[in-house]
Amino acid sequence: MSYMRLHRLIGLPLTLLCCFSLASSHLALGQDDAPARRGRKYKAPPETSHIVVMVTKKANGKPISNAAVVFNPTKDGKDIGNLEVKTDPDGKATIDVIPTGSTVRVQVIANGFATFAEDYQINEPSREIAIIMLRPQEQISAYEENHGKASGRTAGVQEPIKPVTPAKPATAPAPGSSATSK
Repeated sequence: MSYMRLHRLIGLPLTLLCCFSLASSHLALGQDDAPARRGRKYKAPPETSHIVVMVTKKANGKPISNAAVVFNPTKDGKDIGNLEVKTDPDGKATIDVIPTGSTVRVQVIANGFATFAEDYQINEPSREIAIIMLRPQEQISAYEENHGKASGRTAGVQEPIKPVTPAKPATAPAPGSSATSK
């Protein structure tokens, strides 16, 4: 056999054998070392609840559209933030990002109605809250009985009450003078 042919027959397997032995020794040394962790650790987001708030009028039970519903959740004494959602034409405001197990203060603000606020404990994955809005009422006074009376001010923009000045009375013509010309 020629030298070149012998080199090809022995050289190629010898080269492959060297490569495999180096790779296996590197893998054997790398098994004892823990893989290097790079970047942030993954933290799963908390479980959230689906909350639907239905806002209606007390007088006739009709839904109030475009009312502002403010959600202020707290969990384990930590304020999570606040979110505002407007009601749709059916009077419903829907939100899906409130963590399950938190306490939520729901505040409803609508034109012509008294502001509503109450705290709710959210422990279930889905919750419906019905809110009935009242017209503004007089403030309760210790000096007079006004509990349950309607407000003295009407809904909407209020113009200040302007004092009325009495009109000057017309002066009567003096007796003996004639108001008509001759």
